[in-house]
Amino acid sequence: MAYDQSHRYSNLKLEEAKLIAEGNHVLCAYRIQPKPGHGFLATAAHVAAESSTGTNVEVSTTDDFTRGVDALVYSVDERAFGDGDGLIKIAFPLELFDRNLTDGRMMLSQFTSLIIGNNQGMADFVGLRLLDVYLPPKALTLFDGPAVNIRELWRILGRAPVDGGFLVGTIIKPKLGLRPKPFADAAYDFWLGGDFIKNDEPQGNQPFCPMREVIPLMADALRRAQDKTGEAKLFSANITADDPREIIARGEYILETFGNEANHVAFLVDGFVAGPAGVATVRRHFPSTFLHYHRAGHGAITSGVNPRGYSTFVHIKLSRLLGASGIHVGTMGYGKMEGGKEDRDIAYMIEQDSADGPYFHQEWHGMRATTPIISGGMNAVRAPGFFDNLGHGNLIMTAGGGCYGHVDGPAAGARSLRQSYECWKAKADPLEWAQSHREFARAFESFPHDADALYPQWRKVLKVG
Repeated sequence: MAYDQSHRYSNLKLEEAKLIAEGNHVLCAYRIQPKPGHGFLATAAHVAAESSTGTNVEVSTTDDFTRGVDALVYSVDERAFGDGDGLIKIAFPLELFDRNLTDGRMMLSQFTSLIIGNNQGMADFVGLRLLDVYLPPKALTLFDGPAVNIRELWRILGRAPVDGGFLVGTIIKPKLGLRPKPFADAAYDFWLGGDFIKNDEPQGNQPFCPMREVIPLMADALRRAQDKTGEAKLFSANITADDPREIIARGEYILETFGNEANHVAFLVDGFVAGPAGVATVRRHFPSTFLHYHRAGHGAITSGVNPRGYSTFVHIKLSRLLGASGIHVGTMGYGKMEGGKEDRDIAYMIEQDSADGPYFHQEWHGMRATTPIISGGMNAVRAPGFFDNLGHGNLIMTAGGGCYGHVDGPAAGARSLRQSYECWKAKADPLEWAQSHREFARAFESFPHDADALYPQWRKVLKVG
């Protein structure tokens, strides 16, 4: 039996509304399942202790000030989820969170080490999962937030600064194995129909496709595609690395190589594997460049089947604090990635100034929005349902197979996605729309399994044998 610290690290008389009004605490909601033989409140209090000033015994160095910055359990519901899982809420005093020596701001690294840190490894519970977090205005002012977002991309593309609409994007396929010229040729072919290309997460500086060879070819392909189409094009280059000096070296080389088109470049950082330091390096060293936050590997922690860790919702919300211009938010059940329709609330949380989370309402007080990026098994046949669920198209969709798997090639695949979006905006029936939009119609032939599942009559209506 663990040492019961509930007398110190819990106060169930605290009122959430008052804590929010006073604005001196970060609030966290956790799903928790104590091990048999461990009391619910005692286990919850142990989490609060381990996450702040406590340990598993009384220590002689504790003083009155230390007790004043204890994290406190203020709400418990032992039967919130059934199967032995309950809900707890913990209030963390702002004084617990580290400040930078250089500028006095808060850092996400230490922030998460408290709310999702050693408490994950404790022995008195089966599961502990962070489901939501609330930050008061005082905390929001201490984080960088995004420097740029989709508005800057709309401006480069010559669109309206508000509701500039859908950016048709892709990932060069195959994700690995192409040498520099085939890679750049594949990019050019897509840009004849689409807007935005991203590196996939493993792409960077492989021996068979070195950055110093492929980047000049990509800059040339972008310029040629712009000359051919009369439209601006965008490229998100992966500069993820372990060493901030390497990140900066890659970024500076890419901007120098693109020259007059440097503002057409975004920088992709794999923020889950590179961590907050990798993302913050790009946010601060390249503040005028769109910071594309990729999150490969996050599912090892955020998947709903994991009893510990934290939710995708939390991970993405924290990315806005860190300064992501855009982040992958999943496909909300419409692509190949894990998730469901309700994941639209993830997008709303990062793109709106006032949004509801699972347990806390968050006001962002003017912090710049983070752009949703949709990726993972999307194509023109699936897209109308996605847009209908989300309710808007002010986002980037990077469809790899959805473009390169189109029977008429990647440019046609890009056009099919754009026509799919226009179909949704027009509130048209997709099968009727397809009859007057060739690339969209050909998407049904390109992805027949999806077409059969979503539109069983498509072969008859589109006269496909």
